[in-house]
Amino acid sequence: MTYHFKNIIVRKLNKSIKNALSSQNINPVYKNILEEHTSYLKTISALGLKINILDPLEDFPDSIFVEDPALIYRSTCIVLNPANKTRNGEKSIIKKEMQQFFDNILSVEKGFVEGGDVLNINQDHFIIGISNRTNKVGAENLSKLLQSLGASVKICETPKNVLHFKSECSFIDDDVILVSSNMAQIEYLKSNYKLIKLPIGEEGAANTLRINDKLLIPYGFNKAEEILSNKYSIIKIKVDEISKIDAGLSCMSLRW
Repeated sequence: MTYHFKNIIVRKLNKSIKNALSSQNINPVYKNILEEHTSYLKTISALGLKINILDPLEDFPDSIFVEDPALIYRSTCIVLNPANKTRNGEKSIIKKEMQQFFDNILSVEKGFVEGGDVLNINQDHFIIGISNRTNKVGAENLSKLLQSLGASVKICETPKNVLHFKSECSFIDDDVILVSSNMAQIEYLKSNYKLIKLPIGEEGAANTLRINDKLLIPYGFNKAEEILSNKYSIIKIKVDEISKIDAGLSCMSLRW
C-alpha cells in the first residue's frame, strides 16, 4: 500500500535555506526551520522507520525538499528535472546519492517535472499535475517511465492558484484523497475517488503525510483536525516557518 513505509530519506538542513524560493517573498528564519525539521525527524523516527540522512547542500537553498528532484516507485528511483534554475542542479547530486539505495535509477531527460506534482495512489497509479513547476513535456516523459515499470498514470492540470499538485491534496487511505476546495474542482478526482474536502481557509492542511497507521498533519488547522480525527490517528507537526517557503510535510522526505 502507498502509505506503508519502512525507509525514509531526508537531507540535513542547510543554512542557505534563508534564500529558498518563496511565492510570498519571505526569507525564513534558519533557527525556526531547524526546530521544525528536527521535530519532523523525531516524529518519523518514533514511528519506527529507518532514517537515511543525506549531507546538506549549501549551494542549493531548497535542497532539504528532497521529494522534488526524485521519485521512488517500488525498487526504482526516478530522478526528476526541477524547473527553477536554483534547483535544477540538485538532480545530478541526488542521482549519485541514490546509488547507495537503489540499483535501478532512471532519469527524466526532457521537460520539467517536480515530485511535488506527483501523487501516488494505491501504489501502482500516479497522478501528475501540470503546474508552474511541471510542464506537459516533463509530465509525459515521466509518465512513459512509470508506465514502462508497470504503473498507470493520469495527467491533470493543477489549479492556477496552487503551486504544486500536492500542495493542496494528499492520498490518505484506500481511494481517499484529502483536498482543498481548489483541488476538489478537478473532474478526474471527483469522478474516481472519495474526496475529503477541507473548508476554505484550511488549504495548508491538505498536504498531510500518511505513514502506516498514523496521519501527520500540520499544526494549527483545527477544523481539519476535527474532520480527520474521527477516523485517523493524528500526529500534529508544526510547519509554520517552512510554509513561508511554500513547503509542507510531504516534500521533506522520500519514503519507501
